[in-house]
Amino acid sequence: MAQWQLPLELTLWIMHLSPALHARLAWRLLPIFTGMLFAQGRKTVASWLRGGGFGHDYKAYYYFLGSLGRKTHFVSSLLLRLAVDVIAPGERLLFALDDTPTKRYGPRVEGAGIHHNPTPGPAEQKFLYGHVWVTVAWVVRHPCWGTIGLPLRAMLYVRQKQIALLHCLYGVVFHTKLEMAAALVEWLAGWLKYTGKTLWIVADGAYAKRPFLRRALAAGVVVVSRLRKDAALRSLPAAPRRGQPAKRGRKPKYGKETISLAKRAAHRRGWQTVDCMLYGKTVRKTFKTFLATYAPAGGVIRVVLVREDDGWVAYFCTLAEATVVQILEAVADRAAVEQDFHDLKEVHGTGQQQLRNYWANIAAYHLTLWLHTLVELWAWRQEHGSLCDRSPSPWDDPSRRPSHADRCKALRRRCLDSAIQEALSPGLPLPKIRALLLRLVKLAV
Repeated sequence: MAQWQLPLELTLWIMHLSPALHARLAWRLLPIFTGMLFAQGRKTVASWLRGGGFGHDYKAYYYFLGSLGRKTHFVSSLLLRLAVDVIAPGERLLFALDDTPTKRYGPRVEGAGIHHNPTPGPAEQKFLYGHVWVTVAWVVRHPCWGTIGLPLRAMLYVRQKQIALLHCLYGVVFHTKLEMAAALVEWLAGWLKYTGKTLWIVADGAYAKRPFLRRALAAGVVVVSRLRKDAALRSLPAAPRRGQPAKRGRKPKYGKETISLAKRAAHRRGWQTVDCMLYGKTVRKTFKTFLATYAPAGGVIRVVLVREDDGWVAYFCTLAEATVVQILEAVADRAAVEQDFHDLKEVHGTGQQQLRNYWANIAAYHLTLWLHTLVELWAWRQEHGSLCDRSPSPWDDPSRRPSHADRCKALRRRCLDSAIQEALSPGLPLPKIRALLLRLVKLAV
């Protein structure tokens, strides 16, 4: 059956990712992305095959997913380089780290287990059965649409009590979420060293711990995260006095005085104000900032206390020279990865792929990540009017930025327009016209 044709630019990008795969399988990457874009209903692998029109070869594509799952590291690296080439980076590269669960159903789903549910909902379900993915995304600012997250790579977290079978079958070794996050940071630092840019990582407070911070700092990355209110901070080490002979041994890394964040926040003096661009708006924040030493970070950090309506919160940055505006904007931009998780599950159906094999599940999750990023890269230079039309909804704000779902619909419209234009060209054989009409009817139904 004939397949939909993606725009030439997007086709070339997907072909740029294909060399990471085996030569006999690399060509299947383009049709599976096409099937994902035109899939209808639940976003299972079967719906991908129906959307692309290659269901007759379904066994080969299921085997392809198992092979792709072992090569996600290389494909993600090529996509990272591609994204940096398409979007010219600024002085720094900001990446966001977080983990998200995807619900699964059925027995013998490899890698699935019972995990904490971060969004219990009205039913207040504290736990769920499924996969947990530690994901990294590049956070960029569009000149018109604000902050956008480009998910690149993820690692599947499996509990230690469930790793034995996977270790016997595939040689999988247990790693904590902190170790996985550190491995993702080291991967980013290694592949982006050629840019000469400073890498910033913004993560949730759960990742502000020694196993992650020490490896991230060793890779030359600046870390921004939330700080516990009872964090064991110490003062800066005392400078040697003039005229005194130098003491033998290493210089002290930590000061002798302890710092209480609660006492600093309760003190009335020392508060300042600054204007920041947070969540697409200019907001004035009241803050205090100072330098301290923190054992998990292995040295000096910059601490920022922010006064909110319901109290105060503390953030830190491992770069002592960082400004308050940079830190607060990085913390606010971390919301882009949360929006990515929402779009991945609502638009691309992440977690609905009804697969049982370990490597096939990894491939399916990464395919949704990569499709999300490719769609965003394609829409980066598109005009607002070509991506969405809000005239049928007069109650809606016409200047509101296009959502990720709007960009996916715009890409599908572009494919349909090109197919219709080809059908209207003179001299096209009648069987091709009938095939196009059949595809349009199936898409409408």
